[in-house]
Amino acid sequence: MIDRCRLAGAALAAAVLLPAAALAHHGWSWTTGENIELTGVITEARLGNPHGELTLDVDGTPWTVEVGQPWRNSRAGLEDGDLVPGVELTVSGEPSADPDEKRLKVERLWIDGAEHELYPDRD
Repeated sequence: MIDRCRLAGAALAAAVLLPAAALAHHGWSWTTGENIELTGVITEARLGNPHGELTLDVDGTPWTVEVGQPWRNSRAGLEDGDLVPGVELTVSGEPSADPDEKRLKVERLWIDGAEHELYPDRD
């Protein structure tokens, strides 16, 4: 009986805490609400769902840069091979509200001068 209570308690805790953690990470609530611009070279790329993540070397400092889901990147005109290690790009978006966390959610980016708007409705 005690094991069932523990299991039920653990399941309830997971049901309450996991969605909150997902919302905190995948929305915009973790950002400052202000835009900054960074230019650097991609050193790592993980593209896919729920969104892509790039590691961008910005003057020797690694930044985690969140790009869109595959459909959003495609809609913005990005193709296979655009977001791969070695590519230099400029990104504009909202940084983490935690100043120690080098993380940015990208709204738009530029490769070789070509602009790609991931979130065209955001300022």
